[in-house]
Amino acid sequence: MRATVKWLDGVAFVGESGSGHAMVIDGAPGAGGRNIGPRPLEAMLIGLGACSAFDVVTILRKARQAVTDCRVELEAERADAVPAVFTSIRMVFVVSGTELRESAVRRAVDLSAEKYCSATAMLRASVEITHEYRIEPA
Repeated sequence: MRATVKWLDGVAFVGESGSGHAMVIDGAPGAGGRNIGPRPLEAMLIGLGACSAFDVVTILRKARQAVTDCRVELEAERADAVPAVFTSIRMVFVVSGTELRESAVRRAVDLSAEKYCSATAMLRASVEITHEYRIEPA
């Protein structure tokens, strides 16, 4: 896997993935940013949520569950000192579908958290990550 990050101006950068997709990352206005993209750690948090949601949806589909929506609400706490690393992350999966089995949703979230999500595996050595789920009507 490869990526490049190129400085635009101020504290704004454009990151390009090896697969050719780009996103602008910018700092807060108080740090010289123009608010034209997510902050670097926001992008990391979004990546964690997307990685795990990918697993959950894939696992539910393989279990023949009629999943119609999956959203991950993430809340991270950061250290007060520099570097202001994540100290804890709470992930809440909100899954919708037709006649979803709670046991299947719980299993999908657990498998992502404990086995499949590469982002979770990288972060869990230094960050407390909790996973919850909620099933909502489609």
